[in-house]
Amino acid sequence: MSSGSSFGSSQWTQRSRSAEDDLDLDLQAEMEKRRKRRKESNRESARRSRLRKQQHHDDLTSQVDQLKGQNKQLNLALSTTSQNLVAVQAQNSVLQTQRMELASRLGALTEILWCISSSTGTAAPPTNPAMVNGGVTTTWSWSDASGDILGASAWNHQQQQPIDAYRCYY
Repeated sequence: MSSGSSFGSSQWTQRSRSAEDDLDLDLQAEMEKRRKRRKESNRESARRSRLRKQQHHDDLTSQVDQLKGQNKQLNLALSTTSQNLVAVQAQNSVLQTQRMELASRLGALTEILWCISSSTGTAAPPTNPAMVNGGVTTTWSWSDASGDILGASAWNHQQQQPIDAYRCYY
């Protein structure tokens, strides 16, 4: 009997080992499945990451191209504006020179007219608008109180000799 029970226990041990082995095999198979799923999941994740990285790179390349185009347009606009600035500055310089020349001429003519009017005794010296208000043109008159411009009636009636304009400067 003891041999029968030892035979029975050895069968049970073999069966239990066999069941343990089956469980181990099942467990290993399950772990292998999980490992394969994890590897596949990691591969898929890496593939998505590469795609995102490539998309980001493509977006940045597109943005660089767009910014280069804008930079080229801005440089062209800057160049054109700079050329226009130089032209306007040159024109402004010419106009300022002309204004100074005209102001000088007006001053000389004013002095001449003052000399003429002072020699005829008909009018007070006129104000040179180029010298007043920073060159802002103002309305002024060369006539005396009777409305006679520069004493023209005195020239006609008194038969005076014309005044030498150069004499006014000496």
